[in-house]
Amino acid sequence: MSIKFTRRAAARIMQRGESKVRIKKDAVPDAQKALTTDDVREMVKSGKVYALLKKHNVSRRGKIARAKKMMGRGRGSGSRRGTAKTRMSVDYKKRVRGQRRVLKALKDDKTIDNQTFKRFYLLVKGGTFANKWSLINHIRSKGINMTEERAAKLRHI
Repeated sequence: MSIKFTRRAAARIMQRGESKVRIKKDAVPDAQKALTTDDVREMVKSGKVYALLKKHNVSRRGKIARAKKMMGRGRGSGSRRGTAKTRMSVDYKKRVRGQRRVLKALKDDKTIDNQTFKRFYLLVKGGTFANKWSLINHIRSKGINMTEERAAKLRHI
């Protein structure tokens, strides 16, 4: 059997064009025997079938601009739009999900009751806390007892 199916299936799995899919020489007999997409997926996982790296055409002007940015040019206060918090790279969803995991863990082990959970949940939803640690500190400041080790564990949930 030919390896056309293997190449086509691998292109679909790796989301690349068929011309970018490569099959190692020692894996050609296996590629010819592959009948299902699962067989091809196993070959991709093992590295017998791989795709060439994507090529990024960057203009000379773009390369120069990036090099200057790496040196710190063009990052002064005159080039900034928005507050420091707005320019932070952490996504809202990622931050909120982490904070909600902390709240759920506290609720599950009965550290906080349902009413307290709801109050903090709404604060998290409103974006009151910059990160998990500030949420934990706020919870502790409200008189909810928590050991240092417990707080450190919650920070890495």
